[in-house]
Amino acid sequence: MAFNGKFEFESEKNYDAFMKLLGLPSDVIEKGRNFKIISEVKQEGQDFTWSQSYSGGNIITNKFTIGKESEMHSLGGKKFKANVRMEGGKVVVDFPNYHQTSEIVGDKLVELSTIGDVTYERVSKRVA
Repeated sequence: MAFNGKFEFESEKNYDAFMKLLGLPSDVIEKGRNFKIISEVKQEGQDFTWSQSYSGGNIITNKFTIGKESEMHSLGGKKFKANVRMEGGKVVVDFPNYHQTSEIVGDKLVELSTIGDVTYERVSKRVA
């Protein structure tokens, strides 16, 4: 299934534990808890443009091609290179400090980010 669409944040699990493991200060974690995140994904074959807009106007956009090394930006805004792959209909990427999978389940975008034994789950509903 193509990943094309616009998705609005709906729910999350293990936010605090995951953000602490990322090393974010408690004031940043608190501020981020109230963000309204809109994810917009455009897929053309193996090429993706993946943007996340946060409350306050901050936007992180990653452009990548499945199977090719691409320059990416992490949640904290740090640049790194990664080889994004597709496994069983999921987009999979290893960020510097965590492993992430993203998939479409019905009308939802489900993103799982894992550090050690803590998995942060963010679910967003399709709005367009």
